[in-house]
Amino acid sequence: MKPSYIIVIGTSAGGMPALTQLVAQLPATLPAAVLVVQHLAPNSSGEHLVSRLSQHTQLRCHLATHQELVEAGHLYLAPADRHLLVKDGRLMVTKGPHENSYRPAVDALFRAAAVNYGPAVIGVILTGMLHDGTAGLDFIKRCGGQAVVQDPDDAEFPSMPYTALRSVEVDYVVPLSHIGALLQELTSQTLPPPKPIPDDLKAEAAIAERVVGSTEDIDKFGEQVPLTCPDCGGALWKLEQGNVLRFRCHTGHAFTADALFESSRHALEETLWVALRMMEERKNLLSSMATRGEGQWSVQQEERLDEIKSHINRLREFLLNGSTGATKASDQKQA
Repeated sequence: MKPSYIIVIGTSAGGMPALTQLVAQLPATLPAAVLVVQHLAPNSSGEHLVSRLSQHTQLRCHLATHQELVEAGHLYLAPADRHLLVKDGRLMVTKGPHENSYRPAVDALFRAAAVNYGPAVIGVILTGMLHDGTAGLDFIKRCGGQAVVQDPDDAEFPSMPYTALRSVEVDYVVPLSHIGALLQELTSQTLPPPKPIPDDLKAEAAIAERVVGSTEDIDKFGEQVPLTCPDCGGALWKLEQGNVLRFRCHTGHAFTADALFESSRHALEETLWVALRMMEERKNLLSSMATRGEGQWSVQQEERLDEIKSHINRLREFLLNGSTGATKASDQKQA
């Protein structure tokens, strides 16, 4: 049966226990299709997750397959290492570029649903880490849909709900135990009238579907900035439509500002660890040179050795304490 509504759910850390509790609240007669992105490791299998969900719900649960018909009373889980999109009443399962460094990405699913179903979309953010799904909720709101977020105080990992609440005008913030009843109430209501779909979201949805993806396309709705994509090294464009600042490269990688900051932090930390390893190797070489030399030449190597030891100690202290301090500051800010 054709669904009246499309419910899209995004979750990450702590997601499976939350999903099993949520789907247990949904009846087989739900007049909506439920599409789920749970962040998975690339080499994991979603079949056992589908089997686990099936044991807790009357909905018919599937691992999503490309071009599968979307039906009411059914749940579709994104496969590992594939984006789940929806268009023209069918699922699209693609290996498109990562968004917020994830594939499957919550933002990709939410955008596709928003562009194609407008006010018939209900977006739900559950427990999880970092920022995926925040921009997606904003996409849904811009297209006339509704946004539901699990109460951060009720979430095992509150980062995803908290970030969504910080950036998006969410319609409902409820504990997990009440979300099922809320979804049943919302899907029983008459659909609101459609509103125009923003051109920038149409263009981004097309990029995710691999229809377009050139610098000329992104120039139409973004401004190129002196930053590089951490995934491919290409130029980035700043996208300021909506309430969530985002960045995108022309090959399709996309980031919220928070996700880009986190990705660049990881890249910087990895670079500094490589630098520390190279400095340690240089120290060992200088030590060997100093012990085998004589006179002034040996003294010079000893001086260089002392200097590099000082640099190594400073860099090691920064890596062991500085990055931890930054993480603590971020945690305190969210708290």
